[in-house]
Amino acid sequence: MDLAAFCRALPKVELHVHLLGAIRLETLAEMAARQGAGYTPAEVADLARRDAKPKGVLHILRALEQRILRGPEDLHRIAYEYLADAAAQGVRHAEIFWNPTGTARDSAIPYAAGADAILAGFDDAKHDHGISALLIPSIDREATPEEAVEMVGWMEAHRRERIIGLGIDYRENDGPPEAFWKAYRDAKRAGFRLTAHAGEFGCHWRNIETAIDLLGVERIDHGYTVLDNPALARRCADRGIVFTVVPTNSYYLRTLPPDRWAADHPIRRMPAAGLLIHPNTDDPPLHRIDPQRCWSMMVGDFGFTLDDLRGFMLNGIDAAFIAQADKPGLRATFTAEFDRLRAILDQPA
Repeated sequence: MDLAAFCRALPKVELHVHLLGAIRLETLAEMAARQGAGYTPAEVADLARRDAKPKGVLHILRALEQRILRGPEDLHRIAYEYLADAAAQGVRHAEIFWNPTGTARDSAIPYAAGADAILAGFDDAKHDHGISALLIPSIDREATPEEAVEMVGWMEAHRRERIIGLGIDYRENDGPPEAFWKAYRDAKRAGFRLTAHAGEFGCHWRNIETAIDLLGVERIDHGYTVLDNPALARRCADRGIVFTVVPTNSYYLRTLPPDRWAADHPIRRMPAAGLLIHPNTDDPPLHRIDPQRCWSMMVGDFGFTLDDLRGFMLNGIDAAFIAQADKPGLRATFTAEFDRLRAILDQPA
């Protein structure tokens, strides 16, 4: 067993993955052609191209919402295929972000119909591949705060057991977290768990502070600029807030020199500051990554050890929005499996 095989077999959870960003590239091409969306095969390939200095994937997500998605069955397919692929890579549980505002406004898929289709995909994947999943509707921060409040209203009106929490994503630069405090207040009052993308695009650390202190989030997605405020980093460490980091985050691949990218990436320094991190794929096919490579990069690119991986694995369980009573058993199961795989990896060739 080599490191790649170890990381593939490693039991893990995924806490930071976007439904539309998890679409298989061949499914993207098929749906674009089927819809008559005006994309040639070459244009689809260009749409999903990832260069050495990659731009973000928002243009692909918008294309899906505005021109490609046809109905709830597409959301079902994307959810099922992602979970099937993730299960084959050792993922036992996933918590998936979905932006209902765009699919309702641009794809004409009502919230309840979309949610039920996604959850049916979860059921089918659980039956076929043994993987569990929860859904986290997310605020489109490029829409208005009023639309965010409306979206939370949909969540309350159409309660589903596995719709577990509220998130926020898309371009942080133009949508600071404080603009959406009402939506978070309403979600918290309704009993939803809370997380938020903050500190993703080199944005000021105050976005992380605001997400924690004003919005009341329980975990942070990305959060790299927390390191710019050591006092805030210490407070996050003391509170045990888990940061769901992304090794293939487009911003740092684009802005750091290739020969310094891994050495200067904030991920490398976060555990040394006492922060709890957990690696995730974000938009796996669009980032050209899978769970195996995500976890392998933590060793090969960022210099973490197998002992570090064990800690990251357990951080994922602690931060998951699953029932608290289920976590001790999962920790024991994951730890035993980790130790078994490591014994194989450590055997002489």
